[in-house]
Amino acid sequence: MNMMLSKALLDFFIAFGVVVGGAMLAGIGSVLVLSPPSSIMMDTASRLKIWALVASVGGTIDPMRVIESNMLEGHLSPVAQQLLFILCAFLGAHTGTELIKLICRGAG
Repeated sequence: MNMMLSKALLDFFIAFGVVVGGAMLAGIGSVLVLSPPSSIMMDTASRLKIWALVASVGGTIDPMRVIESNMLEGHLSPVAQQLLFILCAFLGAHTGTELIKLICRGAG
């Protein structure tokens, strides 16, 4: 149980870090090319959201394979775990996107 919660927490923060870090670096890059940072950061955060989810759960194929094979065999516990990991990764990516939106709206 402890390993499951730690993996879920890691998935959350990996997805959060991908979105926030990517958007911040895009903001720095936009300053260098004389573009408006806030619009570039918000656009980048929304485009990175799905990729943060994929990066944090380790790719889309393996979790889907675990869900499929265990669902067909009637083992619902591994299916629930994988869905929890995907949900935590989504929440991390969404939280990161909302934080970037909040930061950028406050700057304008």
